[in-house]
Amino acid sequence: MRVVLAVVALLLTGCATTAAPPQHNAADVMFLQMLIPQNEQGIEIVRLASARPLPAGLKELAAAIEVTQKTEVEDMRRWLREWNQPETMAMDPQAHAGHGGMKMTSPDLVGALETAPDGEFTRRFLDVLTGQQQGAVELAQTENGTAGGVNAQARDLARRVIESRTAEVKQLLNTKT
Repeated sequence: MRVVLAVVALLLTGCATTAAPPQHNAADVMFLQMLIPQNEQGIEIVRLASARPLPAGLKELAAAIEVTQKTEVEDMRRWLREWNQPETMAMDPQAHAGHGGMKMTSPDLVGALETAPDGEFTRRFLDVLTGQQQGAVELAQTENGTAGGVNAQARDLARRVIESRTAEVKQLLNTKT
């Protein structure tokens, strides 16, 4: 009888200890590792607007983008530290294929924007920033896709990126030059 009770106790104990769902997966890590440099480049781009003649609404949007993306970068770095994951990703381009590859703006376009004459800056800024923000949307969509991440914070960040960047792209496309 004692053996039976011991076996039942072991079985019940085993049933009570189900594996907890993963806190994060490789897709979550890759999403954050890819969005950090994407956001940093976005910050670089919007900072170019501060010293240039732009419509007031566009300057306000650029400032808001900078604040938002800086906060996102701080959050993502903290999550990666908490997960004991590196902040930087593998530099093998094939490693990012599952997320559609890197969504970075060409450094040549950013450089051309930096040196653009004031008369051309607004139009070029709109083009470059629109592409940059659309790249963030595409990246975030992979996090929330069927093969995406499992971490609730990362998935929520992806949802917010999709919503905010889509609204920003619409605003940029409706800006008169």
